[in-house]
Order: sequence, then C-alpha cells, then structure tokens
Amino acid sequence: MLYIEGLNQYYGGSHILRNVSVTAPIGGCTVILGRNGVGKTTLLKCLMGLLPIKSGQVLLDGKNISHLSPEQRVRQGLAYVPQGREIFSMLTVEENILIGMARFSGPKTRRVPSHLYELFPVLQEMKQRRGGDLSGGQQQQLAIARALAAEPRVLILDEPTEGIQPSIIKEIGRVIRKLADGGDMAIVLVEQFYDFAEELADQYVVMSRGEVISEGLGAEMAARDVRGMVAI
Repeated sequence: MLYIEGLNQYYGGSHILRNVSVTAPIGGCTVILGRNGVGKTTLLKCLMGLLPIKSGQVLLDGKNISHLSPEQRVRQGLAYVPQGREIFSMLTVEENILIGMARFSGPKTRRVPSHLYELFPVLQEMKQRRGGDLSGGQQQQLAIARALAAEPRVLILDEPTEGIQPSIIKEIGRVIRKLADGGDMAIVLVEQFYDFAEELADQYVVMSRGEVISEGLGAEMAARDVRGMVAI
C-alpha cells in the first residue's frame, strides 16, 4: 500500500499542499481529481521526489521513502508517467521501453518483455520507429509501457487522456483496469476527464486549493456529485 500522510508544500510564500493525505492500496485505482491549479501535479512530483516536501511523509508498504531520491524511489517500486509524456523522440519505440528497465541488470535489460507488447500491440508494430514519429496517443501508450518496464508496485499517471483521441483513451482505460485488477500494483491516476476517472476509480480523492475536500469509494462518486466539485 502507498500512503501519503499530512503532506505540505510551498512555492515561495504560497501554501500549495495543505496536509494532504491519500491512501492507494495495491490492486486498486485511486483517482485524484480537481480543477486546474489545485496542486495535483505538485502532489505527484512530491510523491516521486522531484520536489522536496516541507512536512509529512510518503510510505510504501510501511517503509518511509520520503527522503529518497527519484531514482531510489523507482527502485523501491514507483513509476511515473508525467503530463506531456516526455518520451525520447529520437530513440526508437523499443529503445524507449528498454530505458524503463534501467533498474535491472544482465540479459533481461536487452529485450522488451512480451507482455508489454500484448498490452499495447501498436507498439510492437512500430517498435523500430522513432518515438517522435508516433501520434500523441501512441506516445502516451509508449510512456505507460516504459513505466511498466520497471515492474512497479505503484504506477502514477498524470492526466493520460490529455490531447488523446477517444479510441486510444478507451485502450488506455482497458490497460489501467487490467493492471489494477491484476492485484499486484496500485494505480494513482490524476485526471481531468471526469467520465474516464469515474469509470476506473476504485476510490477517489477530490482536491481544492491544495486540500482534500472529499474522498470515498468510486461507486459513490455520482451520489456525492463529484462531477459538480470538479466542473470548470
């Protein structure tokens, strides 16, 4: 289980995250929702160690990882797909995925695991093409596959549907659901597309002005009018 406890973060004199606590169990998809600018991406960057935290802690399976570097957190089992994907445009699809296996050593690191191509068949068809030649939706699939190559305990996704065509959104949703149902991984999903989030959420968290204002089971989202809380 991933547990974020009482996280606080500041930019200058602004209190960006205010005592944020989130629990993400293995075998489930935890969705974090909120309008633009409420601190969702900042929370993920603190979770990954890309930003230091002012106070609070991050626990993975009971171990405090709050002071580890991003690379150490990856080795502990976190994997991050950032907003904007950040693939290596001049490297091939295959090379991009193999970079995700940097935490390992030996012959294992020289071949893309077949199950990743089974999850995203289009990537196998395009494995020798450069990442920059792929469409936005294909690049998003590549970014997720690269993160999965690290065999994470926690997969963290920052708005994976942004700028993606509907057919690929459905494919990404199918993969997320399959991974969560597999029972050996926690999914943390930051998302603006409410319908996508509601469909996948086993549990949800709503943020506003850096605080958690609502949380509960995904099945309760409609009854609690979560859509109204996050509507622009």
